[in-house]
Amino acid sequence: MTTLPRWLPTANRVVRALNRANLRLGTIHVLTVPGRVSGKPRATPISPLRVNGHRYVIAGLVDAQWARNVRAAGVGTLAHGRRTEPVRLTEVTDPDLRRAVMHAFPSEVPHGVPFFVRIGLVRGADPDEFAAAADQVAVFRVDSERPGSHEGSRAG
Repeated sequence: MTTLPRWLPTANRVVRALNRANLRLGTIHVLTVPGRVSGKPRATPISPLRVNGHRYVIAGLVDAQWARNVRAAGVGTLAHGRRTEPVRLTEVTDPDLRRAVMHAFPSEVPHGVPFFVRIGLVRGADPDEFAAAADQVAVFRVDSERPGSHEGSRAG
């Protein structure tokens, strides 16, 4: 079973603090969703990517706590620096779309590749290797909840 590195909680706290201070770290955003049990806001750094004009986020572990919270809540906020956006998150169930999103990840979010290497999901930045691991991750489509948003609502 794949486990998260022990240093990850500390790194996540640092990234969240830098984000609150309006120091942007490349493509890293902070996703905040209500906890599925407590209802309290739970924040985690993520890196959205675009595939075919839609935004997606990937949980390196299908059962990651933040992924479980997203499944329960379906909504949250996405922050990049001090800019926040209400979002709706829908899990992608279509295996072909999950593979396409994973295939795009190494080129869209190259700084995220080492995380997937460290957790043992892939050996390197090969898009085909990422696509082959699509069944081992959770992929969520991110749609804006802002009035007048023109992003679609189907995730497949």
